[in-house]
Amino acid sequence: MKRIIALLIALATFSCTSNAQKTKFSKEALSETLLATDGSQVAFKDILKKHKGKTLVIEVWASWCGDCVKAMPKFKELQANNPDVGYLFISMDKTADKWKLGIEKHELKGDHFMANDQMKGVFAKAVDVDWIPRYIVIDKNGKIVLYRAIETDFDKINETLKNLK
Repeated sequence: MKRIIALLIALATFSCTSNAQKTKFSKEALSETLLATDGSQVAFKDILKKHKGKTLVIEVWASWCGDCVKAMPKFKELQANNPDVGYLFISMDKTADKWKLGIEKHELKGDHFMANDQMKGVFAKAVDVDWIPRYIVIDKNGKIVLYRAIETDFDKINETLKNLK
């Protein structure tokens, strides 16, 4: 019985630490390139540099994702209430055409990039994408302050942004 309890505690500890709040991106994530709307490849670290000194909300999404589309009104409300924040959309779409049509169809305002290898690829694994939409909030100093938020976490996202003002 003691061994079972010890095993359960060890498993619980391991699973909690694997979902721990990260405060910075891995070297692998930072060096991974993403597709820009103009067809160029841009390193994630260079995309982040563009937003240096500004609070940034990253949404990982896809045009085919029902939960992403369902969350868009809340995201647009978040943008309207936080106009001084930068917004970065990273798509997990399978083709650039569908990605670009999704941006246009949903009138998404912000910077747009697409992962080259979708949900199971290097970038998605490097930032622990296991569900979309996924939101990450970065403060003005470049520190990740909210690493793992999903479409049901808008209260948490709003509170995080409020605390960063």
